[in-house]
Amino acid sequence: MGMTMVEKIIAAHSDNDSVKPGQIVNARVDLVLGNDVTTPVAIKEFNKIGVDSVFDRDRVAIVPDHFTPNKDINSAQQALMVRNFAREKEITNYFEVGEMGIEHCLLPEKGLTLPGEIIVGADSHTCTYGALGALATGVGSTDMAAAMATGELWFRVPETIKFVYTGKLNPWVSGKDLILYTIGKIGVDGALYKAMEFTGEAIENLSMDGRMTMSNMAIEAGGKCGLIACDDKTREYLTDRAVRDFTPYYSDNDAIYDRVIEYDVSEIEPQVAFPHLPENTRPVSKAGDVKIQQSVIGSCTNGRLEDLRIAAEVLKNKHVHEDVRCIVLPGTQEIYKQAMKEGLFEIFIDAGVAVSTPTCGPCLGGHMGILAKGERAISTTNRNFVGRMGHPESEVYLSNPAVAAASAVKGYIASPEEVVE
Repeated sequence: MGMTMVEKIIAAHSDNDSVKPGQIVNARVDLVLGNDVTTPVAIKEFNKIGVDSVFDRDRVAIVPDHFTPNKDINSAQQALMVRNFAREKEITNYFEVGEMGIEHCLLPEKGLTLPGEIIVGADSHTCTYGALGALATGVGSTDMAAAMATGELWFRVPETIKFVYTGKLNPWVSGKDLILYTIGKIGVDGALYKAMEFTGEAIENLSMDGRMTMSNMAIEAGGKCGLIACDDKTREYLTDRAVRDFTPYYSDNDAIYDRVIEYDVSEIEPQVAFPHLPENTRPVSKAGDVKIQQSVIGSCTNGRLEDLRIAAEVLKNKHVHEDVRCIVLPGTQEIYKQAMKEGLFEIFIDAGVAVSTPTCGPCLGGHMGILAKGERAISTTNRNFVGRMGHPESEVYLSNPAVAAASAVKGYIASPEEVVE
């Protein structure tokens, strides 16, 4: 009997000829990730284990990105603890302010996340790397500590749901809209502990940036991971990036899926997720008159170069509405530099946009864009839970960069077609 991609990856990392859903196995991990919020707890647990060093200093990555540049004394102390640990353990892939980026934008850019690998991170959006054909999943800080010490973790082999996206995307529709639409259909627990495998011609035609956006939000449907098979686009992206050799895995034709779901993307328009769940989606044409006070364009979901280009296309020769604060957060220093070279920052600044250094910042209600009581934000981030971006009586609406930019101009949730001539 054939195996799915995720089953093959787990089998290869646990020295099994085959595995099946529900089976519990110990498997080797290829990369362990932490940030400034989760790593301090992992460090405390790591120290209890009693080992002197991490299992492989080249296979641990630490990126202080959530509350950095440090917003207060507590965040500075957390960052100091992480910095000292990284230096003491001689961790190769430690990225400090000025060289860092939002972790899930930075690590693929650095070629550290590769097809066929198992990647665990003490951050739920570690599933981003599934866009490269990796089994990438979030874990708790205690598991991060164990993985840093041993290079292994236990896994329950997940069932796989296959999503097939056919047809051609409409104007202003992106990977963000496909995943929001999907979550809207199956719900935030529709893929609970399942591997989500994204396939079909629409996925093949998506850029790597668009694919990473889709895999990033697999967790918002409860998914264990969100995988896209390695293809020529993946290999081209990894040319001159990949730091290791890699072995892609592909689902067999006779693999058994939990279910197969098909969508015709030609029927999908830009989506907006209303408060307070990512599943509460509707087409932007049915958003109604929702006035906003803030627009955030960035995060590990939509802070990549393609996202900034799209936002700039909408904002060019326009100006942000007088009642709106618009914030752009490039995902990495490299993205920042390239956006500057392309003149995107000039477009943003002329439009009245604030451009930030790379940081998760407002996404988790950390800093760089906190909402007051009663305020509404449209955001290209991934979660819109109660109080996610500030006051518990504020509201967050999720969208793609084009909708977020158009809404910043109009002062209410708007389609890009209302702004771009």
